[in-house]
Amino acid sequence: MNKIIHSIQLSLIYSVVFLLTPLVAAAQDSTLNKYGLWVISKAKQLQKTVLQNPAKQMMDIKNNIPNIVLDLRYAGTNNFMHKKLYPAITTTYLRRPAADSLKAIQKQLNQSGFGLKIFDAYRPYAVTEKMWEPVQDDRYAADPKKGSGHNRGVAVDVTIINLTTKEELDMGTGFDSFSDTAHHTFNNLPEEILQNRLLLKTVMEQHGFKALDTEWWHYSLPNAKDFELLNIPFDAFIIKEKIKKN
Repeated sequence: MNKIIHSIQLSLIYSVVFLLTPLVAAAQDSTLNKYGLWVISKAKQLQKTVLQNPAKQMMDIKNNIPNIVLDLRYAGTNNFMHKKLYPAITTTYLRRPAADSLKAIQKQLNQSGFGLKIFDAYRPYAVTEKMWEPVQDDRYAADPKKGSGHNRGVAVDVTIINLTTKEELDMGTGFDSFSDTAHHTFNNLPEEILQNRLLLKTVMEQHGFKALDTEWWHYSLPNAKDFELLNIPFDAFIIKEKIKKN
């Protein structure tokens, strides 16, 4: 009888170890922050997750989407913080499904003489913490207790431009306008502006993105939780791209 009980105990121990192994592996690939969130901070840790799921690959937007226009506001001072939050980057990144969808959107818009302009895409988690401090309103800034779709590489801040003039379509407010006027439900605007917003919303949703109610420019994939929070610096991606080219 004792042998049978001992055998059962060993089986239970092995089962628990088997179930905990993925959790231990995840812990090794991430850092638990002060809010109890797992955050990946190194490119090599990200690459381990990519080997398990290629959809988690971070894609260079400029290299992968023809004639995309970038106006990366947080790499300069033309933003609500009025200071540089990113280094002097010339491209940005999104997870593979988001980048593929954006590429399809660009192709569709190009057929009508329009194109995309990107204000922001991937955002390191540490930057989200900095943005939260002066705002502390989750309608307009992501609460670091939850993290952002930008930190997960599946959110993009975007508008539409006329390919001939290179000018942005009038959306009624500028980027990062924290006001009711920027909400999708705000209809006290000229019909042209409402149609421009509708065009952007329609084409983004056709390709799997979901709008944020309070910001006409912000779109994210609905399955954001399937992707880990990242706090990887931009230069880590740049170095990796250079290695791949060589």
